Amino acid sequence: MRSIPVILTALAVAMIGAAAAPAGAANVKVTPLGSHDGEFCRLDRALVFEDPDGTRILYDAGRTVSGPNDPRLGEVDAVLLSHVHGDHLGDRHIAGVNAGACGAPEFAVVAAPNSNSVNIVMAKQAKFLVGGEMASFFSQKIKSLGGDPTLVQLVRFGAMRKVGGVSVASVPAVHSNGLNAAFLDEEHAEALKANGLTAYVGPPGGYVLSFSNGLVAYLSGDTGITAEQDLVVRRHYKANLAVLNIGGIFTTGPTEAAYVINELVKPASVIASHANEEATKDGKLLAGTKTETFKKAVKVPVHLPLSGRTLEFNGNGKCVAGC
Repeated sequence: MRSIPVILTALAVAMIGAAAAPAGAANVKVTPLGSHDGEFCRLDRALVFEDPDGTRILYDAGRTVSGPNDPRLGEVDAVLLSHVHGDHLGDRHIAGVNAGACGAPEFAVVAAPNSNSVNIVMAKQAKFLVGGEMASFFSQKIKSLGGDPTLVQLVRFGAMRKVGGVSVASVPAVHSNGLNAAFLDEEHAEALKANGLTAYVGPPGGYVLSFSNGLVAYLSGDTGITAEQDLVVRRHYKANLAVLNIGGIFTTGPTEAAYVINELVKPASVIASHANEEATKDGKLLAGTKTETFKKAVKVPVHLPLSGRTLEFNGNGKCVAGC
């Protein structure tokens, strides 16, 4: 039998260890920045991830962040961009939250030829993480606007960057990545338009974010089904949270997306994304939507990205607050 002093010493050591690492037991906060408060709407893409150490990362600002002065943004340490399509890069954006209808948001502010993402990067002096050949394009764009081109940081497949306590890895996506002529100078824009072309800036991608509390989140970007979701995302990175596009036509539809979750990535939970529909009303999932089809087909908890409503995830990928 152990003596009382030995037992007390062991308890004291355990208590000191627990107090020394509060961040490890803390949660990652995920806040959707959609077009309408408390809803999951047609063009919603943007999410802010906040690590327990305070690092804040904006993913695919798109059209639903009302520029760099959007009060929901707060501090931003890095902006991630999956690809350059206007609904992710931000060719235009809302003037303010709740503009237009959830099924038809009003994007009254034109951001091209700069883009919503570039304007946010410059205003926040945030790192701008991109893949493919996007880095050279955005470095030049920011330099031409009087900004610091070194804010742009390349992360190609298999590579990784650190932002605060968060490791950011780039993973493949099966999609396209044509840059609309609206983002180019007039001479190049007219030449491309005349030939029915867009500028190519390398392949699109997704990301895997590894947080300081142990959470590993897969951000799919826009993608179809791809073997890397099993081989790279699940087997190598061991993602336990996924943010997955479900809208169909341009990306995986709801049943295909459910297959990705159930059979390939196999996370502990998933946040639906890129549904291209008015998925909720008064914060409740609408019947007959693609989002409902996805939720019914998936074997793990599905969380709706209701704009402005923060979800918190522990290191095991389980939603523990705001769910």
